[in-house]
Amino acid sequence: MNVGVLGCGVIAHRYVEGAVGFPSFDIVACADVDEQAGRAFAEKHKLPLEPVHTLIADPDIEVVLNLTPPAAHASLVAATLDAGKHAYTEKPLAISVDAGRALLTQANESSMRIGCAPDTFLGAAYEAARRAIERGDIGVPIGADATMLTGGPEGWHPNADFFYRQGGGPLLDIGPYYLAAMVALLGRVEAASGFASTPTLERVLETGPRAGERFGSEVPTHVAAALRFASGALGTLTVSFEARGRYESGLVVQGTEGALSLPDANGFGGDVQIRRAGGDWQSLHYDAQPELETRGLGLHEMIESVLAGRPHRASGELALHVLETMHAVLRSAEDGRTAVVA
Repeated sequence: MNVGVLGCGVIAHRYVEGAVGFPSFDIVACADVDEQAGRAFAEKHKLPLEPVHTLIADPDIEVVLNLTPPAAHASLVAATLDAGKHAYTEKPLAISVDAGRALLTQANESSMRIGCAPDTFLGAAYEAARRAIERGDIGVPIGADATMLTGGPEGWHPNADFFYRQGGGPLLDIGPYYLAAMVALLGRVEAASGFASTPTLERVLETGPRAGERFGSEVPTHVAAALRFASGALGTLTVSFEARGRYESGLVVQGTEGALSLPDANGFGGDVQIRRAGGDWQSLHYDAQPELETRGLGLHEMIESVLAGRPHRASGELALHVLETMHAVLRSAEDGRTAVVA
């Protein structure tokens, strides 16, 4: 299928560069509200540059890949579905749960597909872990513990202030990687408790033409959550933009007969380790497909599923459940009581 890219920012380069490894789609055009950024991106990747709504309406484009900031996701995905095209969007699906639900209703009524990042749980490492759990290699899963601690994107992103607006923050920005992975491995979340704080009230852009600009955060920058899965398993998630000069990531799944230690869910590949009852940690072998281990795997899987007439896994339904879970964590942090995940 022919794919058009909306949003020519940092992550868009990785999608376009990785597209050569996927046989299911070709990226044929791009668009950005920032004409200068769009022109530079189009020249670098030798793509036609179109106005945003011209690209969405372009009859030669069958799928729109939305890589815009979170605040624009709902309106642009809705416009894509209105144009009779499938949509694949970066996370989160939308800023609000109501907007996310509306998109799913619209997609179902129009028989169009919505796919949504993250897609790292589709990679070979996490697939190997999923198969190990299904085989019973660690017994009955009883829980999972995930962490992602970093100093925030203002050190590397030229327009990092949008990460601190509604729809951003470490929970909605990096939480989806770990929540999607835990849901893929353990099933749906049914309840959540959370605590949230904002230790650093002011940030400074450190790179790009706006370097030196100061801005405040509208969202919590350090979040800790406890999760109860419908299966009975329990989990924890800690995400932060407050751990300066560090990048710490981990996900461990505990079972009655052992445990799995998984690589960074914010990327592909890495070592999967298993420890069975009474034993030491050992690497779990898996066969990787390097050409597919990159941004775009979820888009590829969605398009192949459309063509085969089967459900896709990096789906709008999964993204909505992750969004509902994150908002339940934030509600709990505000109300001081456990929140049900709708």
